Amino acid sequence: MERLQKVIAHAGIASRRKAEQLILQGKVKVNGKVVTELGVKVGPQDKVEVDGIPIEREEPVYYLFYKPRGVISSVKDDKGRKVVTDFFKDVDKRIYPIGRLDYDTSGILLLTNDGDFANLLMHPRYEIEKVYIAKVKGIPTREQLKQLEKGIMLEDGMTAPAKVKLLSHNKQKQTAIIEIRIHEGRNRQVRRMFEAIGCKVMKLKRERYAFLDLKGLNPGEYRKLTPHEVKQLRALALSGGGK
Repeated sequence: MERLQKVIAHAGIASRRKAEQLILQGKVKVNGKVVTELGVKVGPQDKVEVDGIPIEREEPVYYLFYKPRGVISSVKDDKGRKVVTDFFKDVDKRIYPIGRLDYDTSGILLLTNDGDFANLLMHPRYEIEKVYIAKVKGIPTREQLKQLEKGIMLEDGMTAPAKVKLLSHNKQKQTAIIEIRIHEGRNRQVRRMFEAIGCKVMKLKRERYAFLDLKGLNPGEYRKLTPHEVKQLRALALSGGGK
């Protein structure tokens, strides 16, 4: 027996918090009866409906995907562009990305059908560290790198402190390769941080997500997360990103 909101979240309908709201709003039925209490538990034989539609209880699945550049971090695109789920044709479950990577950014992206798990990892409070490698136009000074480390004021507020390392630079081409570690997930955040110090990002890749990396994968390939990795990610999020 599991709590009703958890079953709804695992079905990929909504996060657990949103599922709780749906229950309180009287939009959920169990075996034909409206349920408005959050403590209700259901078993495998119980019929659960959300807004009159029976939910399909899928086994939760978790994937690590090497997103190529030029792919939308979504399950569909009204402009007909390639989306991440196009690479999962053999997966019969309704998976979706946890967070997003920009169209022009490659690297690690997690996908699941577990809404509760997705909500946990995306919540800003849990501070999961992500490591990016950026190729930028211009060679930032030590002072500019310190600015990134302390935090940059963007139009949507100050960024949290980051860890930054200059890996290499080319004086002739005036380019640099920089590693940056952040735990936020704002829209185009890394690109905007570099633009704020006068360095345009030419290429960007997310190489690590928490303890996960891209080892053994080529762009467009994916693998299942192991049960232990899923358990580790949950524990890491709940411990504040391992800080």
